[in-house]
Amino acid sequence: MGEMLFRKAELMFTGLIQGLGIIRPLESDRFTLSIPDSYSSSILSDLAIGDSVAVDGVCLTVEEIVTDGFVATASPETLQRTTLTQKIATASYVNLEPSLRLGSKLGGHFVTGHVDGLGCLQEVMATDKAWEITFSAPPSRSQQWDNYIQPYLIPKGSVAVNGISLTVAECDEEGTWFKAAVIPHTYTQTNLCYLKIGDWVNIEGDILGKYVAKLLGKHLKSGQSVAEISLTFLTEHGYL
Repeated sequence: MGEMLFRKAELMFTGLIQGLGIIRPLESDRFTLSIPDSYSSSILSDLAIGDSVAVDGVCLTVEEIVTDGFVATASPETLQRTTLTQKIATASYVNLEPSLRLGSKLGGHFVTGHVDGLGCLQEVMATDKAWEITFSAPPSRSQQWDNYIQPYLIPKGSVAVNGISLTVAECDEEGTWFKAAVIPHTYTQTNLCYLKIGDWVNIEGDILGKYVAKLLGKHLKSGQSVAEISLTFLTEHGYL
């Protein structure tokens, strides 16, 4: 009973990738994740059927464990809203992170594994100590970006890109793009190093920012937008 309760206590993810896997199709919505030997111990050592794993930032359930990985299924909405279909078609590397367990160390930030929308790799620049990577809205998904991603982009805020916890180093006032500084370890140990300009990525905004926006929205007067919120507004409504 104790083991069952412990597994049921899985919460979410931290955005700290534990390894890479190669995604291959089995059926239209079902696929296998093959995990290279260099990552298998960190991913498979405690994996069980029914566990949650973030696959490129998408929360999926382990349906079957095979010799070198596991099998999972994605819903039609998940396939439509994320890059999984593209990754399956090309047998690409995907980032993997088992769900956070009670008592585990919390690094990165809270990541739910529910992708908000897609971003597009716009620019990659190598500096002496980091990689500066810029993402923007894909041409055909700009409305999705404006509705579900842009509202939660703030300098020094958190964002998950392909399940990786990143800090927004810079973004424009309209939120049409953002830049993240990625340390060499993160760049080389995730599939960021395999991305090419124009590639699409899964993006999830900070869950804490979503809750704040929801709470603030309840206090807005008719016709007032979130952009009009000031320190005076926050003080009057008990937030300061």
